[in-house]
Amino acid sequence: MGGLFGIASRQDCVKDLFYGTDYHSHLGTRRAGLAVVNERGFTRSIHSIESSYFRSKFEPDLAIFQGNMGIGVISDTDSQPLIINSHLGTFGIVTVGKINNLAELGKNAFSQKKYFSETSGFDINPTELIAMLICEHDSFAAGIRHVNESIKGSCTMLLLTREGIYAARDRYGRTPVIIGKKDGAFAASSESSAFPNLGYEIEYYVGPSEVVLITPDGYEQVSPPGERMQVCSFLWVYYGYPPSCYEGINVEEVRYKCGRALARDDTVEVDFVSGIPDSGIGHALGYAGGKGIPYMRPYVKYTPTWPRSFMPQNQAVRDLVAKMKLIPNRAIISGKRIVFCDDSIVRGTQLQDNIQILYEYGAKEVHMRVACPTLIHPCEFLNFSTSRSQLDLAGRKAIKALEGKDDVHLEEYAQAGSDRNRAMVEQIRKTLGMTSLKYQTIGDLVEAIGLPKERLCTHCWDGTSYC
Repeated sequence: MGGLFGIASRQDCVKDLFYGTDYHSHLGTRRAGLAVVNERGFTRSIHSIESSYFRSKFEPDLAIFQGNMGIGVISDTDSQPLIINSHLGTFGIVTVGKINNLAELGKNAFSQKKYFSETSGFDINPTELIAMLICEHDSFAAGIRHVNESIKGSCTMLLLTREGIYAARDRYGRTPVIIGKKDGAFAASSESSAFPNLGYEIEYYVGPSEVVLITPDGYEQVSPPGERMQVCSFLWVYYGYPPSCYEGINVEEVRYKCGRALARDDTVEVDFVSGIPDSGIGHALGYAGGKGIPYMRPYVKYTPTWPRSFMPQNQAVRDLVAKMKLIPNRAIISGKRIVFCDDSIVRGTQLQDNIQILYEYGAKEVHMRVACPTLIHPCEFLNFSTSRSQLDLAGRKAIKALEGKDDVHLEEYAQAGSDRNRAMVEQIRKTLGMTSLKYQTIGDLVEAIGLPKERLCTHCWDGTSYC
């Protein structure tokens, strides 16, 4: 995934830029960067945050930064920001998204005798390629439109120029950009939760493919929003931080609604409900309220040193992190019938280990209620599950076990209540060792979010989306 933060202020912006970017650390753990501009030029710093936190890496750099405009990024892909010298002038750029035709666009650039100096692993740096596409036109606005027309996937970006910050949301608005305002400053952020402690109020939600130019005095529309939107539903289910709002809809409120929907027709008799920390907690609180049963914590997350389990690129490290960060409490587990709520089941390997521990600690029954439908399609548009093939998904593994191959009858498997859907869920339940397993329906999830389905990306679950 990843997150962006930018600020244009009448005063020095470095403190707000530092903390505003840090408030996106839940969105990635690979690379982070800051860039500012002042009358002397551009200054930037990039660090790996795979083995250390953003604050500890960037605090020593703060003395070198000075300026009233800057951009920051938490990235799970390439090193950013980049500083680009071009016929449009010098500018800094940060991006979030996924470019599925990166190789094709790179090959086309090479055919025109262009070159790339930055790398991302052994590949072309996606952010540099985006900058190249922008510079093929005579203005930033035209260049950004060219990006949206050229790439397959998505790309949301901030451009830092001497005139201001261009905030551009991806073509179908899969990732958000929110404008915040306080006296003497305007900011652009992927997460509105970055605003309150810095004194900002939400001013505007940038629309799909819309471009705005932010200055210390305000913002102006450079390109209007498109009519179609496909904002990622998983933002509310999992990625988003609880205080954040997208399209005016709060993350935590959606999770409460998801939990109540899961509880509405559930007849299982249990002693208490719990949420898999952290993103399952809101769903579980909604479930507890809907069923009128206690919320308790048989697992407690140890947060001081263990990062998010899905982020490390090595599967063995992911599994170790998942095990070590959740500490079971035998006094609460032993002899109890427990229903757990979680945001999703991706592979299921970590969950399987946690369930086994519950039984070893004396749980009588372990039920699982999942806040979204079964994941059967890898994400095509964001860098969620980039290291996973479709066969890594628990849903696809179940389909293969039932059919002998994993790519047949997918529409039927995605249809809640169908014979094949029930068989898939039962296969996952048996594999993971749960007493019972139920998933949220797409209809209930869409209702909890509160946007029309055609304005939400539900590709992970049913394969539908705009290209």
